[in-house]
Amino acid sequence: MIEARWIIPVVPREVVLEHMAVVVRDGRIVAILPIAEARQQYQASKTTVLNDHALIPGLINSHTHAAMTLMRGLADDIALMPWLQQHIWPAEESAVSARFVHDGTLLACAEMLRGGVTCFNDMYFFPQAAAEAIDRSGIRANLGLVMLEFPSPYAGDADDYLNKGLAARDQLLGHSRITTCLAPHAPYTISDRTFGKVLTYADQLGLNVHLHLHETLDEIAQSERQYGLRPIQRLAGLGLLGPNLLAAHCVHLTAAEMVLLSSHGCHVAHCPTSNLKLGSGIAPVSALAEAGVNLGLGTDGAASNNRMDLFAEMRLAALLAKAAGDASALPSFQALEMATLNGARALGLDDRIGSIEVGKMADLVAVEFSAPEMTPCYDPLSHLVYVAGREHVSHTWVAGELRYARGVLSSIEQIELKEIAASWQARLKQFHH
Repeated sequence: MIEARWIIPVVPREVVLEHMAVVVRDGRIVAILPIAEARQQYQASKTTVLNDHALIPGLINSHTHAAMTLMRGLADDIALMPWLQQHIWPAEESAVSARFVHDGTLLACAEMLRGGVTCFNDMYFFPQAAAEAIDRSGIRANLGLVMLEFPSPYAGDADDYLNKGLAARDQLLGHSRITTCLAPHAPYTISDRTFGKVLTYADQLGLNVHLHLHETLDEIAQSERQYGLRPIQRLAGLGLLGPNLLAAHCVHLTAAEMVLLSSHGCHVAHCPTSNLKLGSGIAPVSALAEAGVNLGLGTDGAASNNRMDLFAEMRLAALLAKAAGDASALPSFQALEMATLNGARALGLDDRIGSIEVGKMADLVAVEFSAPEMTPCYDPLSHLVYVAGREHVSHTWVAGELRYARGVLSSIEQIELKEIAASWQARLKQFHH
């Protein structure tokens, strides 16, 4: 049983419950009721009392490359294509291995759990190695089975990526916290033939598709030169737009393209920090939301952010949306929805996570409001977005299991993370910009 000063369930919308308890059994929420009634009706094996906290659904990072925490700050202040071609890809070519992915993902899981993230949507190499770290940390994840046309230390060509990805998927089937999807990297790195295969397998296996789309003006210009089409038009022609598609970034869109995404039921992962840091631009989230597109929030990788901090993304998303001149754009409740329920919807997991509702998994986060910088508090919902930071997260539960509390992770030692970071830093520092 978790008794809280406030509960912000996300469903129903804009609601703040006061002095209520959430009752959890076998990882699921079985009741949400006033504290006094909860104490009468239930004999809890463990009760957590949160007198000065808001209890919220676990945050969902809709787009990231978890293992890239090991490249945090490696190549800063550079635009996307030179950043990839001259720094990130050569570093990956030299360093990426199953061990690298395991270690980097473990570091990312620690950072995310400490910051109230209970689920993330990943796209990277060696998914089984990532799964081992995820399994140990206790976080929830959707693993994007990455595909590229060019070789990497993980695979030789597009078919090799696909086969390795499907083998990983088979191995992870039935895992209680790990799901998988197909992740063709981006239109500029994937051929029509490979997209055709993605479509076939996605249809046959009922898999979602996760890719980068319209991240930069360069990408669009390159596609127009090569195919005579903008990337979204190309995907539409190939039949890839649909309710199983999650497109990251979508910074540069025409009004017609927004309607196209909406009419096909596509989802967008908005990554405001990464888009600003790489100089890619500002995605038109208010217009996308008005067009009816479901928007999640992502950090992207720690190499282009350099944090995996959903509190920072919520606040930045809300502020950027207002920059066009409308202070009422993307209000706090909507920013929180993007970081929770909308992310769950984008991953096809909204029947399980994304809100505090009876029957859903108990992926929950407590945010403490007692610090001086958190006072006074007139509206806990607005406070979460405009005042709170990840440092105010006091507890993180995934499926009812307490995975982080007051500075301590349940299954990862800080000393181990220090050693991991130091050993990889020694190997990677030659690539530092």
